[in-house]
Parts: sequence; structure tokens; C-alpha cells
Amino acid sequence: MLDSEDCTLSLESLFYERPVVLQSYQKSKKFLPPLKKGSGPGVLRSVTEIAQFRSVFKEFPYFNYVQSKALDDILYTSKNFVACAPTGSGKTVLFELAIIRLLMEVPAPWHSVKVVYAPIKALCSQCYENWRQKFGSLGLNCKELTGDTEIDDFFEVQDAHVIMTTPEKWDSMTRKWRLSSPVQLVKLFLIDEIHVVKDSTRGATLEVVVSRMKTMNAYRDGGDHQSRLPMRFVAVSATIPNIADVAEWLSDALGPASCLQLDESYRPVKLRKLVLGFPCGTNQTDFKFDLSLNYKMANIIQTYSDQKPTLVFCSTRKGVQQSASVLAKDARFIMSVEQKQLMKYANSLLDSKLKLITHGVGFHHAGIDVSDRKIIEDVFTAGDLPVLTTSTLAMGVNLPAHLVVIKSTVHYVGGSCEEYSEMDILQMIGRAGRPQFDTTATAVIMTRSQTKAKYLKLVSGSETIESLHKHLVEHLNAEIVLHTISDVNVALDWIRSTFLYIRALKNPSYYLCLKNINSLAEICLITMDEDINFKPTAGRLMARYCIAFDTMKHFSSVCGTESLPELIKVISKGKEFNDVQLRMNEKRTLNTLNKDKHRITIFPMEGKIKNREMKVNLIQAHLGCIPTQEFGLTQDTGKIFRIGIRMTKLSEYLSQHPRRKFTALLNSLILSKCFRARLWENSPFVSKQLEKILMLSTAMVNAGLTMFQKIEETNPRELELQIVNRHPPFGNQIREAVIHLPKYEVGLEQISRYSFSTAEIVVTVHLKNYEQLKNKRTAPNHHFVTLIIGDCDNSVVFIQKIDFLLLKTGSWSRKIEVTRAPKGEELSVNLISSEL
Repeated sequence: MLDSEDCTLSLESLFYERPVVLQSYQKSKKFLPPLKKGSGPGVLRSVTEIAQFRSVFKEFPYFNYVQSKALDDILYTSKNFVACAPTGSGKTVLFELAIIRLLMEVPAPWHSVKVVYAPIKALCSQCYENWRQKFGSLGLNCKELTGDTEIDDFFEVQDAHVIMTTPEKWDSMTRKWRLSSPVQLVKLFLIDEIHVVKDSTRGATLEVVVSRMKTMNAYRDGGDHQSRLPMRFVAVSATIPNIADVAEWLSDALGPASCLQLDESYRPVKLRKLVLGFPCGTNQTDFKFDLSLNYKMANIIQTYSDQKPTLVFCSTRKGVQQSASVLAKDARFIMSVEQKQLMKYANSLLDSKLKLITHGVGFHHAGIDVSDRKIIEDVFTAGDLPVLTTSTLAMGVNLPAHLVVIKSTVHYVGGSCEEYSEMDILQMIGRAGRPQFDTTATAVIMTRSQTKAKYLKLVSGSETIESLHKHLVEHLNAEIVLHTISDVNVALDWIRSTFLYIRALKNPSYYLCLKNINSLAEICLITMDEDINFKPTAGRLMARYCIAFDTMKHFSSVCGTESLPELIKVISKGKEFNDVQLRMNEKRTLNTLNKDKHRITIFPMEGKIKNREMKVNLIQAHLGCIPTQEFGLTQDTGKIFRIGIRMTKLSEYLSQHPRRKFTALLNSLILSKCFRARLWENSPFVSKQLEKILMLSTAMVNAGLTMFQKIEETNPRELELQIVNRHPPFGNQIREAVIHLPKYEVGLEQISRYSFSTAEIVVTVHLKNYEQLKNKRTAPNHHFVTLIIGDCDNSVVFIQKIDFLLLKTGSWSRKIEVTRAPKGEELSVNLISSEL
């Protein structure tokens, strides 16, 4: 174990990049007695001693009062801890000190401990590189969870000591925590921006993740708090008016968490926050109001910037460029000698529109070229660019400025305008202030006169944090599926572990809870018996794939006769697509795709494209291999497919439904396959599925190679020389890939038996190239086929997933009894690949 002297050395090595802690530590050694082995608290030993030397420490510019005030509680006890301190006051160091405390308690090499850091995504990415280098020197392995599959993620965390992930990702990772030993090794849970609990989008997930970790801790300890090291929770935020409630929520057997609450006077760079309200007429749209603010910004910048770097946040990419153009014409910046050299940077930019920087104004968003973005960021960071307009930095790249201007508090989400979340506003405000250059900074919020009071309240930090109980139903379902909750009494125990319970006791009129259980039962996600015991049904699907309750309600509305385009419409309504934005500059392209009579692979929608749902629906264009030139659309396509693969689990929901119908189920299976293959069923671009051919599929189609069979029958040299213009053995590799795809044959035989109402049939599935696939397969190992049989009454006669058995034996058969359908005697027999 690390003793006190070892810890001192570790601290010195750990903070070699942080003069804030290290220099205050070094300076303090002049005034405090040296730390002796086993002598108790560390260098800044107590609150009393800190107070005595505070006047001395003021002489040192790097002394950090927040970190010193927290040192005793965070480093020399293992109690849960909550800190509320201003943005930029060094709260991240508190997490690092908590990790060091854990290392002091557990013997090296620390195989049996894991630390989880769960902030918003941008903070996760920023911290990863820093901690990977810093803690790597202590022998700790840091991992950032970014994989798309659970299998990859569990593999990643096996050997990780410090896991950096988002609350949403950790939610999906811990839904099977009883079966996951790595998850049960977590001994320290670090929560950044705990005020996110009240965020309308993400708050409920954070709350449930923390409550689940508390449940896991209690389950693991089994009431024995002495023999095992309990899990510790450390949470920080810039704004927690009701910090005592959070401390009570994070309580343990010894009582509430320790608290540290410091006001804005402790901010390293003093921040002035201004809210300016501008009149907005009842007939004035949000778009026109946003445009009008462009012409008010120059005056604001000249009034508050002190001729230092200014960051302007705009709600859309188009708005970013418009604001930059207006400022380049309206503003008259006093350029320094260095800033007058901006022409040399302008000549390196690929996008001619960015040459505005010669006027002292640049713009920046995710849609511009990466190399251009890097140049703009470097010029602004160096202080050579007076003004930068952006739409992406609030949650992304960390570019602080002396003045931050939030131009309008409304942004475009899912086809409609919505107010920014409090978290968004605070993140943007947090960019104001450069500790290495400034002693003061300013943040200006430009909003409508009607909402000025709301944002004044926000920036004052006086709004109480409440639980986001509106999303309780999804998480309640997940806990029932996990068997964490089995009846009403257990449900009430679980609710007592949530922040909801703490706040409900103090503000009962704000909350209503148990009705959510009935909501789950109404659409067959769970069942309840007479004793109100719960049993999960289709709720397992909802929990496993993290599907929102509102989306499941859309699934439950499927009547059973839906065609493929009708199912696409159902999926497009999913709440999971809320982050997909319909941008103004995309509408023309999307409307052209929707109405082009020659695009036979598009199921057209009525009217013009006007909302998020209609944009998602046009994922059809990609399935039909119709190229789009819009960069933003290309980016969103990947996101829509990733979410869509989860949404097409509709097929599993329909297969489990008590009143399942054949047509909708068959089409849902086909749609699921199409999303995985990123191709329509029977697409001529079938060769896109071959690893080496992806970019050459158009040449294959032009040569008439629109089926795997035709590719297999083509001479390899002809493929190389006449079709794809590649050298040998490329043609042989393509043929080999096709030869080793599975080839199936389905047989159907009726057994002689005399009955008017029923018949017996034997269905056989043969793997025709079974011998060839023994040693080599092109299809992925998780590939399977689904056999589905329906009758003339639209009833499902039989459905079966067939996977590894065919690879082992080469054949599968089943005897099935079929009831005669009143509308006819025909059966529809279909074998659907999972992804080819």
C-alpha cells in the first residue's frame, strides 16, 4: 500500500503539468512542518491551518483555494464527496486526488479496482489524453468507451483501471451488472457536472446510473461495510443551490456525503454575466429574430471585449457563416501587428469563405474541412484572431476567450426551434476567461425580452435541481428486466435510492411515480399478477437496446399489415432521432430526392420535407445507393444508421407480441437486414457488401454484375481488366469471397394425413456449400437466417432463428402442424438473412 511519503511523491509526479496544485504544495512546505510517516493529514493539513496561511498564500498566483479547501476530505478520508465551485476553479483535480486516495487504500498492482469517470462526451474526450499520460506513469490503464457493441466494450474494460465514459454508455454497460465481474470491481465513481440531473434530455439517465451503482454497492457489500472496500462517489458542479439534497442522495451507511460549496468569488478569472433582452414581435419567427441579432453584435463586442479574443456561439452552421460575414462588414477591429499577419494564414485555407479572417473574423463548425478547422483554432488560440463565430465548441473543442457571446438562446432541433438546455448555456459561458491571460472575463447572453428573466435566474445559479422523473418509465422498465425490481415493495425501495425520492419528500406536488408501472403494462412491456408482482416481457427488448418508451408506444401501434415504407415511417418517428437536425440548406436536396420520378428506390412522402422525421425517412436514398453531395447529410447518414439498427429491433418486438401478424413481421425482418447491409432488398449494388469492392460497386452494376451468382460465374481476369481496373489476384479474391458466402435451399413437403382443418408439413433448410464453409466463411460469425411462414389470414404459422446448427450439420428440418386458413390454403415461406 502507498504510505503518506509515497503519496507525497505520487502527488508531485502526478501534478507535474499542474502548477495550480504543485506550486501551492511547494510553497506551503515553507510554512508547515514536514509530513512524517504516519502523521495523518497531508501538506495542507486542516481547514484551520489553511485559514491561518490563507493571507500568506495570496502572495502566490498559483495557489488554488478550492483544491486546498477540499484536500482533507477528498484525500485523507474515503467519504462520499460533493463540491460546488465556479467553472475554471480546478475541480477536475479533486477527481485526481480521489483516485490517489483509492491507490493508497488498495495494494498495487490494483487488478481488483476500477474507477469510472462519467461526464458529458466532450469532457470525457478532453480528459482521456491528459489522464492517460498522467496516470500511465503510475501503472494505471485508462480506457475511453467509444465502441458501438457491448462485446467490444466489455472486452475494453477488462484490463482498464480508469474507465472514461458517458452516463448513457455506462447505463447500457451496467444493465447486466450481475453478470459482469469488471463492472462489479468499480470502487470509485466520479460524476462531473452533477447538475445535469435536471437536464431534460440526459438527466434521468445520469440519475438512474448513479442509483444503479448505489444498488450494486449495497448488493456487493451485503450489509458488511467493514470487510469490503465500499464504492465511493465524488461529484462536482458549478451550480448546485440545493447541495444538501445531492449530499443526502449520495449518502452511505455513515451519513450524507461531505460538502464543499464555494461561490463565484473563488473563480480564478472573475466572470461578469450579462443577459440582454431584445424585442421579438408576435409575428417574428425565431429565424428572423436570429438574423436581427447579427446587426447588434458588433456594438456588444466593441463594448465588452476590451480588444481581446471573442467567441460568438450561433445555433446553426449557416448562422455561423452569416454572423461572421456581417461582423466582417460592421465591426472595425483594432488589429495588432501579429493580427495583421493573418493574410499568411488565409492563404493556407482551402475554403475561400474562411478568408474573412483577414478582416479579423473567423468561423468554425463541424462541416468545414479538418485542416481548415485546425488553422482557425490555432490562430484563435494564439490570440491573433479577434473574433470567432462557432456552433460546435459548447460541447467540443476547448477554446477559451475573454468575451463569450451567445447569439440567441434558441436552436434548431428535429425540425423545430427549442431553447438551449441549461447545461448547454453553462458550457458556453464556461468558455469565458483565459487564466493565463485574464483576471476578468465577460459572458453575454442575447435573448428575447420575454425570456430574459429566465436566463437571469439561470446565471445567478439560484434554480433548485429537481429530478427528471419524466423519463422514469424507461429506467423502471430496465430495472424490472434486470430483476432489480420484482414487485411493488422492491420498486419503492429502488425509488428510495434515487434523487427523485430525496426531492419528492421536499416537493411532493412536483412528482407522481407509480403510474409509470401501469404505462409499461398497458403496451405489454411487463405483466402484473394479482399480487402486483412484475414479470418483464417485451420490456426486455426495450431495456437491452435502450429504446425510449415513446418509441415503444409507436411500435405498439403497428396493426400487422404494414408495408416496408409504412414501417420506415414508424421507425422515423423514434425519439432516438431527436438529435438529427433538419438544416435549411439541406431542404432543397431532400425535396429533390423525394420528388424525383427517376429515383425508383425512394418511397415518396407527401408535401415538402419540413421536419426531422421526414429527413430520417429519406435514409432510403442511401439504401438505394443514390449519392448525395451535402457534407452534413453524409455525416448524419452514419448516425441514422447506427440508431436505425437499434430501431429495427421492431422485428423482435413484433415476433414477441401476443397478436403478431405475418406481413408486418416479414417486412420488419427485411428492413432490419437492409439497415445492416445498408442496401435495399434485391439491390443491384449487391457487390457493395464485399469488403474489397465497396467503392467499385457502380462499375460492377454497369457491367451487369447485379447478383452474387453472376459475379461467381465471371472470369477473374475479366473482372480485373474490363470491369474494375485492378491487378491480379484481385479478381480471384472477389470470386473467393462470393464462393464462401452461404447458399441456402429451402424444401417444403406435406405429410399424407387426412384432415380437413389441419395438415402436417416438413420444412428443410440445406446449406448447399456446407463443405466449402467448414474452413472459410465470408459472412461474419454472428450471421444467422430467420425462417418465417405465414398463411392467407396474415397469421404467423412458424418463425425460427437458425444460426450455428447449419454450420455444424449442413441441414435443419422441422415438422410443423398447420391450421387451414379461412381465406385460402397457400403458405408463404421465407428465409431472411440477418444482414446479407
